[in-house]
Amino acid sequence: MNNQPKKAPSVEEVKEILRKNGFKATPQRLAVHQAMLKLGHASVDAVCDELPSICNTKITTASIYNVLSQMAAIGIYQRRMSANNKMYFDVNTFKHFHLYDTENNEYKDVIDDELNQIIEERLANRRFRGYKVDCVDVQIICHPTRKRI
Repeated sequence: MNNQPKKAPSVEEVKEILRKNGFKATPQRLAVHQAMLKLGHASVDAVCDELPSICNTKITTASIYNVLSQMAAIGIYQRRMSANNKMYFDVNTFKHFHLYDTENNEYKDVIDDELNQIIEERLANRRFRGYKVDCVDVQIICHPTRKRI
């Protein structure tokens, strides 16, 4: 079983990851990470909307996208493409599944180690001719059963 921590990296952990990968822990990068910790799964627009509550520094939309992309490239975040063709970033990089709400374009984490183990064991010896499996990413497509108030 995977003993990977089931939490997003803290600001201090992100500083260390950035340093190890040759990036500076700039105020902009740290502010973006603080927004991601609060949001969990977020598009660039959502991070833009959240940043004024975190810092007074003006950060352009393009810079936020670049920071999110850089941090995804070094494993701090994972990318998720939504059904509305918008890129979302996930602050939780440990193994988990997602519920994707098609009406609200929102992701929710589903943490089920037992189901994850069953799927991995089932696929461990499975071969797909001409392909090598890199990872298993389960996304459950759903919609709310009740209207939001």
